[in-house]
This record gives sequence, C-alpha cells and structure tokens, in this order.
Amino acid sequence: MKNDISINNETSMHSKNVKKGIDVNKFMIEQVANNRLFSLSLILVVLVVVSCILWPRTFMSWANASAVLNNLSFDAIVAVGMMLLLISGMFDLSVGSVLGVTAGFTSLMLLNGMPVIVTIILALCVAMAFGLVNGLIISKIGVNPMITTLAMMGIARGVMLLMTADTFTLPDEFLIIARIRILGLQMPFWIMLVVVIVFSILVSKLAFFKRYYYIGGNEKAARLSGIPVDKMKILSFIISAVLAGFSGILLTARMGGSMVTFGQGMELRVITAAILGGASLKGGEGVIPGAFLGTVFMALVNNIMIIANVSVYWQQIVIGIILLIAVSVDVMLKKRT
Repeated sequence: MKNDISINNETSMHSKNVKKGIDVNKFMIEQVANNRLFSLSLILVVLVVVSCILWPRTFMSWANASAVLNNLSFDAIVAVGMMLLLISGMFDLSVGSVLGVTAGFTSLMLLNGMPVIVTIILALCVAMAFGLVNGLIISKIGVNPMITTLAMMGIARGVMLLMTADTFTLPDEFLIIARIRILGLQMPFWIMLVVVIVFSILVSKLAFFKRYYYIGGNEKAARLSGIPVDKMKILSFIISAVLAGFSGILLTARMGGSMVTFGQGMELRVITAAILGGASLKGGEGVIPGAFLGTVFMALVNNIMIIANVSVYWQQIVIGIILLIAVSVDVMLKKRT
C-alpha cells in the first residue's frame, strides 16, 4: 500500500515537473516571439547560413555582400522615418514618390547649372514641403493618413513625371558624393549608418522624441498631459519626407542620374521592414534599429530571389506575403497580451 502511495506521489511530481518544463518552454518561446529584435536577428542568421549552404560561391562572395549592403542603404534611410511615424500611430504612403520627385528636381537643377550645395538644400526643401503639407492636412484638418498620403503619392509622382525624364549626365562634383568608398562600401552605406545611429539615440534617449510613444499609445491621453500632438505629428511627417528626399539625392548620385521609376514600391518595402522590426500599425511600439534589421531582412530576401532566378513579378508577391504575415503576427501577439 505504501509502495502504491509512493509511486503515485512520484508520478504526480513527475507530471508536475513535466508540466512546469512545458510552461517554461512555452514562456521562452513567447518571449522570443515578443522580442522582435532578437527573433528577427535569429531569422537573419538562419537565412544567411542556409543561403551560404545553398549558394556558397555566389552568396558568400564579397561582390554580392557589398552589393546588398550598398543597395539597402536607400530603403533603410527611408525606413527610419517610417518607423518614427509608425511609433506615433501613423504612416506615409508617399515616401517613394517624394524620393522620386526629389531625385528628379536634383537632376533638373544640376543640369541647369545650379551649384551642388544649393541644389541639395533646395531639393531637401522640396521634400520638406511635401511632408509639411501631409502633416498639416492630417493634424489640422483631420483627414485620414492613408487617404492624405495616398493622394500625395499621386501628386508627387505626377510632378516628377512632368519635371524630368531619365537623365545620366550629372556633374562629377555631385556624383562623387556616392562614389567614395570606405572599406569597399560606398558612401551611402556609411551615411545610412550615421542616420540609424543618430535617430536611435534621439528616439531612445531624448524625452522630446519619446513623446511619440505616448502619442501612438494613447493620443487622447497625450493631449491631456500637455503634449503638443499636432505639432509633433507635423514634425514626424517632415522628418519622414526629408529622409526620403535625402535618400533620393544619394540614389541620384549613386546611379549617376535620375529615373522616373525611382521610389516605385518603396513605401511597401519600408513599411514591411518597420513592422518586421517591431513597429505596430496601432502605434506606441518600435525602435529605430528594428527598421534597419527589417530592411536587411527585405534586402536579403530580394537578393536570394535574384540568385535563385525568381521572376521579378514573384518578388513583388513575396514582399506582399511577408507584409501580410508580419501584420498578422503583430495582431496575434497583441491579442495574446
């Protein structure tokens, strides 16, 4: 009888320990899933390892690695601004077109003999104007961000088409901006790193930029606490547009001219990158390094599809699928918490 009791006690203790172990494992899995930076970094490592095994000569070459890093620079700069907007509970669908119109304006001014420094300042002012209009319409009039920025996307793209055609005869003193190499990587990559680091410090350390988390988390409470929500919204759209314009200038210098296709589809890529990096469409979440990691992930996926000879049409489909999965995961995690 005593043996039976002891056996039952041992069985009960064993089942409790097993259950406890399952609970611990479940908790660890949930923590990994919720820590978007860690989980995304883990996925990136797995993606790189698998690619190295499948395409050792092509993927592992320095030429391929430098091409990926140089190409992702332009999306990453724009993704920083998009992350700031998503933290505040908004987004901007016009960033790709603002990049394009800034590139076109830059080419037009340089072809007409405008000095390089003056051209860059004026081009950034053009980008700032688009961001200012977006911010004013959304914050002061109350129009939905999707409708406002979608309309601005069409306006900016139309202005670019009226302004310029494909041009590749720009002065060398401008082209050198993107063609200087450090450790084998072109200047836009290093500029992008500076942008990511600077905005990471600003958003994480300065109380002024931390207000965007309060606005995204609860806009009404932010207003009641004295935060100038409208001014903060306008500033966030200006920052996003200026970063898009800055990226357009660098892209023009890198490519040696401007094309009417510059920036097409960029809004989808940078929003996907920001959400993969921890942003939420509901606002109040995200960190700037997450936007960078999300951009790296998108660039790797695109590079792998090119190496695997996947059709360019399928590449757009895959990006759309990744966005749907990222948003779905975000919604499910919100429901669980």
